[in-house]
Amino acid sequence: MKVTLKRTSFLQELQTVQRAISGKTTIPILTGVKIVLSNEGLHLTGSNTDISIETLLPKDDEKAQMVIESNGAIVLQARFFIEIIRRLPEEFLTFELMDNQQVKITSGKAEFVVNGLDAENYPHLPVIDSGNQLELDTQVLTQLINETVFAISSQESRPILTGVHFILENGNLTAVATDSHRLSQRKLAVDSSLSFNIVIPGKSLVELARSLQDGTETLEMAIMENQVLFKTENMYFYSRLLEGNYPDTGRLIPNSFNTEATFSGQALGQAIERASLLSHEGRNNIVKLAINNEHIVLSGNSPEVGYVEEELSYQKVTGDPLEISFNPDYMKDALRAFGDQEIVIRFISPIRPFTLEPAAENVDFIQLITPVRTN
Repeated sequence: MKVTLKRTSFLQELQTVQRAISGKTTIPILTGVKIVLSNEGLHLTGSNTDISIETLLPKDDEKAQMVIESNGAIVLQARFFIEIIRRLPEEFLTFELMDNQQVKITSGKAEFVVNGLDAENYPHLPVIDSGNQLELDTQVLTQLINETVFAISSQESRPILTGVHFILENGNLTAVATDSHRLSQRKLAVDSSLSFNIVIPGKSLVELARSLQDGTETLEMAIMENQVLFKTENMYFYSRLLEGNYPDTGRLIPNSFNTEATFSGQALGQAIERASLLSHEGRNNIVKLAINNEHIVLSGNSPEVGYVEEELSYQKVTGDPLEISFNPDYMKDALRAFGDQEIVIRFISPIRPFTLEPAAENVDFIQLITPVRTN
């Protein structure tokens, strides 16, 4: 096994698979990166108990300028190996497998020899049923993740809520996340006759979004018994699925309201940010919204620090007067997912969850936040 290539191209692939490599594992070989050199190019694999990532750096990649002299395979301790590659002095490096599972890495006048492990002992990745795949636009999937994953639970006491619930039926894909205090649901139409009902760990989806490279237009999503695979031209991203039944969140979303207000999402987010400067310093992280037909006022009161009040700009308000308190961090996360769109917030009462939706009617995206009861 011997190859010469550009260091930056190699390092980029290593950093992608490193997302799946944990320093803490009961299987020692999984602290390493599997490297396979074939006639196709350089295959790199990283894995832990939750996700596995396999990438291919093709031999004809113009940026890599790869010269393959002989094929082979090895597993190297990921943390040390990646740091070595990062610190090599020259633009090109040569990577050579020698006897006794040792690898020689040379670049300019620097030479490293590191011990490896037999690649045959590395766990095999699942085999995918190629007939059960859904094609998705990469940007759409990334946006779908960003619009939902922040609402998952960080508490392991209810593991199913640490994931995002994906349902595909009748050509409609729904993604839902909730931590029982807030909920985010996004729906979109897809060209597929497949159907599935799965829960993907939120941490896996965050790493997937980070791993998808700019310029990758589409990917394929395939599901097995307890795994899901996201496949691009040069990357396979596997994640385990969460076991159990996700709560029936559809019944949580109300369909009748008493008060409605339309805002610029960006401007409202900035006002919430200002109000939370004081609320974060107090014992209770709460801000209050007071709505009537003449004005809308946002306020925060922290006895330890002080008081803030701001009259908000809005596009429209209808319905009953209302005063409601909520966690500003939940609202900031929700508004961030909408970007600079206009949003409609609908309320029932000070103690019932309220919803946020885009003012544009062609986007099926709704968020729900549970208010905080105050005396």
